[in-house]
Amino acid sequence: MNHSDPFRLDGRTALVTGGTQGVGAAIARALAAAGAKLILHGLADDQAARKTCDECTAYGVQCQIVTADLAGPQPDTTARLLEQVDAIDDSVDLLVNNAGVFIDQPFLQMEPERFQRTMQINVAAGFFLTQALAQRWVRNKVAGRVLFTGSINGILAEPDHVAYDCSKGALAAMVRSLCVALAPQGIRVNSMAPGLVRSPLTNSVIDDPAFENWMRLHTPAGEVPPADVCGPPAVFLLSDAAGHVHGQTLLVDGGMSVWQQPDMPENLHSLARGVDNRL
Repeated sequence: MNHSDPFRLDGRTALVTGGTQGVGAAIARALAAAGAKLILHGLADDQAARKTCDECTAYGVQCQIVTADLAGPQPDTTARLLEQVDAIDDSVDLLVNNAGVFIDQPFLQMEPERFQRTMQINVAAGFFLTQALAQRWVRNKVAGRVLFTGSINGILAEPDHVAYDCSKGALAAMVRSLCVALAPQGIRVNSMAPGLVRSPLTNSVIDDPAFENWMRLHTPAGEVPPADVCGPPAVFLLSDAAGHVHGQTLLVDGGMSVWQQPDMPENLHSLARGVDNRL
Protein backbone atom coordinates (compact mmCIF):
# COMPACT_ATOMS: atom_id res chain seq x y z
CA MET A 1 0.00 0.00 0.00
CA ASN A 2 1.25 3.49 -0.85
CA HIS A 3 1.63 5.47 2.37
CA SER A 4 3.40 8.45 0.80
CA ASP A 5 0.25 9.86 -0.79
CA PRO A 6 -2.79 9.69 1.53
CA PHE A 7 -5.16 10.02 -1.43
CA ARG A 8 -3.91 6.85 -3.14
CA LEU A 9 -5.76 3.53 -2.89
CA ASP A 10 -3.05 1.18 -4.10
CA GLY A 11 -3.43 -2.31 -2.64
CA ARG A 12 -7.15 -1.81 -1.97
CA THR A 13 -10.00 -3.74 -3.59
CA ALA A 14 -13.35 -1.98 -4.00
CA LEU A 15 -16.80 -3.40 -4.60
CA VAL A 16 -19.03 -0.74 -6.18
CA THR A 17 -22.73 -1.59 -6.39
CA GLY A 18 -24.49 0.07 -9.30
CA GLY A 19 -20.99 0.72 -10.57
CA THR A 20 -21.49 0.24 -14.28
CA GLN A 21 -23.12 3.56 -15.19
CA GLY A 22 -23.86 7.07 -13.96
CA VAL A 23 -22.55 8.12 -10.55
CA GLY A 24 -21.34 4.58 -9.82
CA ALA A 25 -19.24 4.50 -12.97
CA ALA A 26 -17.79 7.93 -12.16
CA ILE A 27 -16.81 6.69 -8.71
CA ALA A 28 -15.33 3.51 -10.19
CA ARG A 29 -13.16 5.44 -12.65
CA ALA A 30 -11.88 7.71 -9.90
CA LEU A 31 -11.06 4.77 -7.63
CA ALA A 32 -9.22 3.08 -10.50
CA ALA A 33 -7.23 6.26 -11.16
CA ALA A 34 -6.25 6.21 -7.47
CA GLY A 35 -4.95 2.64 -7.79
CA ALA A 36 -7.77 0.48 -6.42
CA LYS A 37 -8.77 -2.84 -7.95
CA LEU A 38 -12.47 -2.88 -8.90
CA ILE A 39 -15.37 -5.27 -8.79
CA LEU A 40 -18.35 -3.57 -10.39
CA HIS A 41 -21.88 -4.72 -9.67
CA GLY A 42 -24.66 -4.11 -12.18
CA LEU A 43 -27.92 -5.60 -13.36
CA ALA A 44 -26.30 -6.94 -16.51
CA ASP A 45 -22.87 -7.56 -18.01
CA ASP A 46 -23.79 -5.48 -21.03
CA GLN A 47 -22.08 -3.00 -23.35
CA ALA A 48 -22.32 -0.13 -20.86
CA ALA A 49 -20.81 -2.29 -18.12
CA ARG A 50 -17.98 -3.41 -20.41
CA LYS A 51 -17.24 0.18 -21.36
CA THR A 52 -16.95 1.25 -17.72
CA CYS A 53 -14.76 -1.76 -16.95
CA ASP A 54 -12.46 -0.95 -19.87
CA GLU A 55 -12.20 2.66 -18.69
CA CYS A 56 -11.08 1.41 -15.28
CA THR A 57 -8.53 -1.10 -16.59
CA ALA A 58 -7.02 1.69 -18.71
CA TYR A 59 -5.57 2.98 -15.41
CA GLY A 60 -3.59 -0.24 -15.06
CA VAL A 61 -5.79 -1.91 -12.44
CA GLN A 62 -7.89 -5.06 -12.48
CA CYS A 63 -11.64 -4.69 -12.97
CA GLN A 64 -14.35 -7.33 -13.23
CA ILE A 65 -18.15 -7.36 -13.28
CA VAL A 66 -20.74 -9.18 -11.16
CA THR A 67 -24.49 -9.08 -11.74
CA ALA A 68 -27.43 -9.24 -9.33
CA ASP A 69 -30.85 -7.72 -8.69
CA LEU A 70 -30.59 -6.24 -5.21
CA ALA A 71 -34.37 -6.12 -4.74
CA GLY A 72 -34.58 -9.72 -3.54
CA PRO A 73 -35.09 -10.94 0.04
CA GLN A 74 -32.31 -10.84 2.60
CA PRO A 75 -29.98 -12.50 3.47
CA ASP A 76 -30.11 -14.54 0.25
CA THR A 77 -29.54 -11.55 -2.05
CA THR A 78 -26.39 -10.49 -0.22
CA ALA A 79 -25.10 -14.07 -0.02
CA ARG A 80 -25.52 -14.63 -3.78
CA LEU A 81 -23.75 -11.36 -4.59
CA LEU A 82 -20.82 -12.10 -2.26
CA GLU A 83 -20.45 -15.59 -3.73
CA GLN A 84 -19.73 -13.97 -7.08
CA VAL A 85 -17.43 -11.39 -5.52
CA ASP A 86 -15.44 -13.95 -3.53
CA ALA A 87 -14.93 -16.07 -6.64
CA ILE A 88 -13.06 -13.09 -8.09
CA ASP A 89 -11.36 -11.68 -4.98
CA ASP A 90 -12.22 -12.32 -1.34
CA SER A 91 -10.07 -9.42 -0.09
CA VAL A 92 -12.57 -6.58 -0.70
CA ASP A 93 -11.84 -3.84 1.86
CA LEU A 94 -13.66 -0.90 0.26
CA LEU A 95 -17.43 -0.99 -0.22
CA VAL A 96 -19.35 1.62 -2.18
CA ASN A 97 -23.11 1.20 -1.69
CA ASN A 98 -24.20 3.15 -4.74
CA ALA A 99 -26.97 1.05 -6.32
CA GLY A 100 -30.30 2.81 -6.26
CA VAL A 101 -33.62 3.21 -8.03
CA PHE A 102 -36.03 6.05 -8.66
CA ILE A 103 -39.51 4.67 -9.32
CA ASP A 104 -41.59 7.23 -7.45
CA GLN A 105 -45.26 8.20 -7.53
CA PRO A 106 -47.19 11.01 -5.83
CA PHE A 107 -47.81 10.18 -2.18
CA LEU A 108 -51.59 9.75 -2.47
CA GLN A 109 -51.15 7.24 -5.30
CA MET A 110 -48.05 5.45 -3.94
CA GLU A 111 -48.27 1.69 -4.49
CA PRO A 112 -46.81 -0.51 -1.73
CA GLU A 113 -44.72 -2.46 -4.26
CA ARG A 114 -42.99 0.69 -5.50
CA PHE A 115 -42.27 1.94 -1.99
CA GLN A 116 -40.98 -1.45 -0.85
CA ARG A 117 -38.72 -1.89 -3.90
CA THR A 118 -37.30 1.60 -3.38
CA MET A 119 -36.50 0.93 0.27
CA GLN A 120 -35.16 -2.55 -0.47
CA ILE A 121 -32.65 -1.42 -3.09
CA ASN A 122 -31.80 2.04 -1.76
CA VAL A 123 -31.60 1.16 1.94
CA ALA A 124 -31.80 -2.53 2.90
CA ALA A 125 -29.37 -3.82 0.26
CA GLY A 126 -26.58 -1.53 1.44
CA PHE A 127 -27.37 -2.21 5.10
CA PHE A 128 -27.04 -5.98 4.81
CA LEU A 129 -24.10 -5.90 2.40
CA THR A 130 -22.26 -3.64 4.85
CA GLN A 131 -23.18 -6.00 7.69
CA ALA A 132 -21.87 -9.07 5.87
CA LEU A 133 -18.54 -7.45 4.96
CA ALA A 134 -18.16 -5.80 8.36
CA GLN A 135 -18.59 -9.17 10.07
CA ARG A 136 -15.75 -10.48 7.91
CA TRP A 137 -13.59 -7.42 8.50
CA VAL A 138 -14.01 -7.55 12.28
CA ARG A 139 -13.22 -11.28 12.31
CA ASN A 140 -10.07 -10.75 10.21
CA LYS A 141 -9.08 -7.41 11.77
CA VAL A 142 -9.42 -5.52 8.47
CA ALA A 143 -9.80 -1.74 8.56
CA GLY A 144 -12.60 -1.67 6.01
CA ARG A 145 -14.14 1.48 4.59
CA VAL A 146 -17.72 2.02 3.47
CA LEU A 147 -19.20 4.80 1.34
CA PHE A 148 -22.91 5.24 0.68
CA THR A 149 -24.22 7.33 -2.20
CA GLY A 150 -26.96 9.46 -0.72
CA SER A 151 -28.64 12.46 -2.29
CA ILE A 152 -29.58 16.04 -1.62
CA ASN A 153 -33.09 14.54 -1.46
CA GLY A 154 -32.09 13.17 1.92
CA ILE A 155 -32.29 16.68 3.38
CA LEU A 156 -34.47 18.61 0.90
CA ALA A 157 -37.87 17.29 -0.14
CA GLU A 158 -38.94 17.27 -3.78
CA PRO A 159 -42.54 17.19 -5.03
CA ASP A 160 -43.88 13.70 -5.78
CA HIS A 161 -40.59 12.03 -4.80
CA VAL A 162 -41.66 10.87 -1.37
CA ALA A 163 -40.36 7.28 -1.55
CA TYR A 164 -36.99 8.35 -2.93
CA ASP A 165 -36.71 11.17 -0.37
CA CYS A 166 -37.54 8.74 2.45
CA SER A 167 -34.91 6.27 1.26
CA LYS A 168 -32.15 8.88 1.03
CA GLY A 169 -33.07 10.36 4.40
CA ALA A 170 -32.82 6.87 5.87
CA LEU A 171 -29.34 6.49 4.38
CA ALA A 172 -28.10 9.64 6.14
CA ALA A 173 -29.36 8.32 9.48
CA MET A 174 -27.97 4.87 8.80
CA VAL A 175 -24.49 6.24 8.12
CA ARG A 176 -24.50 7.92 11.53
CA SER A 177 -25.69 4.74 13.26
CA LEU A 178 -23.18 2.53 11.45
CA CYS A 179 -20.43 4.94 12.44
CA VAL A 180 -21.29 4.43 16.11
CA ALA A 181 -21.42 0.66 15.62
CA LEU A 182 -18.29 0.23 13.50
CA ALA A 183 -15.82 3.03 14.24
CA PRO A 184 -14.69 1.27 17.44
CA GLN A 185 -13.84 -1.71 15.20
CA GLY A 186 -11.62 0.43 12.97
CA ILE A 187 -14.16 0.57 10.13
CA ARG A 188 -15.03 3.94 8.63
CA VAL A 189 -18.52 4.65 7.24
CA ASN A 190 -19.43 7.85 5.40
CA SER A 191 -21.79 9.09 2.72
CA MET A 192 -21.64 11.37 -0.28
CA ALA A 193 -24.82 13.18 -1.32
CA PRO A 194 -24.85 14.56 -4.88
CA GLY A 195 -27.22 17.20 -6.13
CA LEU A 196 -28.52 16.91 -9.68
CA VAL A 197 -25.83 15.57 -12.01
CA ARG A 198 -25.93 14.30 -15.57
CA SER A 199 -26.31 10.53 -15.83
CA PRO A 200 -28.35 8.00 -17.82
CA LEU A 201 -31.03 8.25 -15.12
CA THR A 202 -31.35 12.05 -15.32
CA ASN A 203 -30.57 12.93 -18.94
CA SER A 204 -34.19 12.60 -20.01
CA VAL A 205 -35.24 15.47 -17.73
CA ILE A 206 -32.07 17.57 -17.98
CA ASP A 207 -32.40 17.58 -21.77
CA ASP A 208 -35.48 19.78 -21.31
CA PRO A 209 -33.96 23.31 -21.54
CA ALA A 210 -36.63 24.81 -19.28
CA PHE A 211 -35.91 22.24 -16.56
CA GLU A 212 -32.15 22.65 -16.84
CA ASN A 213 -32.43 26.43 -16.59
CA TRP A 214 -34.68 26.09 -13.56
CA MET A 215 -32.14 23.83 -11.84
CA ARG A 216 -29.32 26.24 -12.66
CA LEU A 217 -31.28 28.99 -10.94
CA HIS A 218 -31.53 26.78 -7.84
CA THR A 219 -27.77 26.16 -7.71
CA PRO A 220 -25.29 28.83 -6.57
CA ALA A 221 -22.62 27.25 -8.78
CA GLY A 222 -25.00 27.74 -11.71
CA GLU A 223 -24.49 24.40 -13.44
CA VAL A 224 -25.75 20.85 -13.78
CA PRO A 225 -22.43 19.00 -13.96
CA PRO A 226 -21.54 15.54 -15.25
CA ALA A 227 -21.52 12.64 -12.80
CA ASP A 228 -17.70 12.77 -12.83
CA VAL A 229 -17.82 15.47 -10.12
CA CYS A 230 -18.69 12.65 -7.69
CA GLY A 231 -15.48 10.71 -8.30
CA PRO A 232 -12.83 12.74 -6.43
CA PRO A 233 -14.96 13.22 -3.26
CA ALA A 234 -15.48 9.44 -3.16
CA VAL A 235 -11.74 8.84 -3.37
CA PHE A 236 -11.17 11.30 -0.52
CA LEU A 237 -13.74 9.68 1.77
CA LEU A 238 -12.30 6.19 1.15
CA SER A 239 -8.65 7.22 1.41
CA ASP A 240 -6.26 7.71 4.32
CA ALA A 241 -6.69 11.46 3.78
CA ALA A 242 -10.10 11.12 5.47
CA GLY A 243 -8.75 8.96 8.27
CA HIS A 244 -10.58 10.87 11.02
CA VAL A 245 -13.82 11.41 9.06
CA HIS A 246 -16.54 9.14 10.44
CA GLY A 247 -20.32 9.11 10.03
CA GLN A 248 -20.46 12.18 7.78
CA THR A 249 -22.41 13.07 4.65
CA LEU A 250 -20.49 15.21 2.18
CA LEU A 251 -22.85 17.20 -0.04
CA VAL A 252 -21.67 17.50 -3.64
CA ASP A 253 -24.44 19.81 -4.81
CA GLY A 254 -22.99 23.07 -6.09
CA GLY A 255 -24.31 24.81 -2.99
CA MET A 256 -27.99 24.04 -3.62
CA SER A 257 -28.55 22.82 -0.05
CA VAL A 258 -27.42 26.10 1.54
CA TRP A 259 -29.53 28.46 -0.57
CA GLN A 260 -32.81 29.50 1.02
CA GLN A 261 -34.35 30.28 -2.36
CA PRO A 262 -33.14 30.36 -5.95
CA ASP A 263 -31.74 33.47 -7.52
CA MET A 264 -34.20 35.49 -9.57
CA PRO A 265 -34.00 35.73 -13.35
CA GLU A 266 -32.62 39.05 -14.57
CA ASN A 267 -36.00 40.52 -15.49
CA LEU A 268 -37.21 39.93 -11.93
CA HIS A 269 -34.01 41.50 -10.59
CA SER A 270 -34.85 44.60 -12.60
CA LEU A 271 -38.38 44.64 -11.24
CA ALA A 272 -37.11 44.24 -7.66
CA ARG A 273 -34.68 47.13 -8.13
CA GLY A 274 -37.58 49.25 -9.36
CA VAL A 275 -39.58 48.41 -6.25
CA ASP A 276 -36.60 49.27 -4.05
CA ASN A 277 -36.26 52.65 -5.77
CA ARG A 278 -39.88 53.47 -5.01
CA LEU A 279 -39.59 52.68 -1.30
